[in-house]
Amino acid sequence: MKTSAFIIFISIVLAVYGSANYYIYYHGRNALAGAGFLRLPYTILFLFLSLSYIAARILQGYGESGLGKFFLVVGSFWMAAVVYFFLACLIIDAVRGINHFVTIYPAFIFMNYEKVKLGLFFGLIAITAGILTYGFINAKHSVVNEYTITTDKKLNAPLTIVMASDIHLGPLSCGNWFDEQVEKINSLNPDVILLVGDVIDEDVKPVIEQNLGEHLLNLKSKYGVYAVTGNHEYIGGVEPAVKYLTEHGIKVLRDTAVTVDNRFCLIGREDKDKPRFTGRERKPLEELIKETDTSLPVVLMNHQPSNLSELEGKNIDLSLSGHTHHGQFWPNSIVTSLIYEVSRGFLQKYGTNIYVSNGLGTWGPPIRVGNRPEIVRFIIKSKSN
Repeated sequence: MKTSAFIIFISIVLAVYGSANYYIYYHGRNALAGAGFLRLPYTILFLFLSLSYIAARILQGYGESGLGKFFLVVGSFWMAAVVYFFLACLIIDAVRGINHFVTIYPAFIFMNYEKVKLGLFFGLIAITAGILTYGFINAKHSVVNEYTITTDKKLNAPLTIVMASDIHLGPLSCGNWFDEQVEKINSLNPDVILLVGDVIDEDVKPVIEQNLGEHLLNLKSKYGVYAVTGNHEYIGGVEPAVKYLTEHGIKVLRDTAVTVDNRFCLIGREDKDKPRFTGRERKPLEELIKETDTSLPVVLMNHQPSNLSELEGKNIDLSLSGHTHHGQFWPNSIVTSLIYEVSRGFLQKYGTNIYVSNGLGTWGPPIRVGNRPEIVRFIIKSKSN
């Protein structure tokens, strides 16, 4: 990514983040008008929370892991809290605006205005803390979703594919959690395991330090484990990430088509963001199809579910993507549903079967609200069987 574009991007992100935090801080300080002695500790705590994620990124840049991880945990949870506090403040302001023109407040609010604001302040903190706690627990408990797909192509026996996307191995990953996911994947008796991008969160260094590759080595299937790059592999440095995955038993398909045991074909596309980071385009899908034996069942791995219409007429049986996390926590799912034709789940369109996964891990806040982390099992059968 060009330095100038990166600086512009970071400036916009910091401006939005700073504005949202100030908006929340202003409302919180106002709410403490009836308890002025709390304003100073509130300000100190707010600065600590709002600056934690930035501090974590700075410390990680200098190689600090212990303190950096502490700030990363605090800052990541705070990023999610900002979303819910911001929404709450917007609703409060909207209600206040309506009340300015049409009185809708009951009399007891006018009679106890300072106490009501104080109660609302602590009530919103409790509600948000409850949401974050639920989201954290929910994010640790994956579900298995299963689909059966039929094809007109010859297939002597059903083919079992187990898919996981967006694992995001990194500084907030827990080895015990990942080991549980590996065991769950293996228990599904896959013929092949497909990891559809963002296996590694960003920089591969925390993955190496925690030896998370040891768990990747435990993935077992008849035909092995295949993966494609995601945008996060490119963000953190794609070559070290691919090297690490390869060293730990993962076959990374980078704009490559392979035939497996003369039973089925896999196409693995480079991530859509490759040009932004390298200045080089990925191969067109048409070119990859020419390298594929389409008389066999064909499975496409493409991390980002963009431009799905290009699947039309390609004779692909199953197209797999991730990336969206379906917003990861509400209300972000509304945004991803507007951006992508499919934000999550199964769709039969463009002459193929399309699946976009919620993902297995998390990025940023380690929570999920409104969706579950998932592992997906596909059974492909021939109509002639």
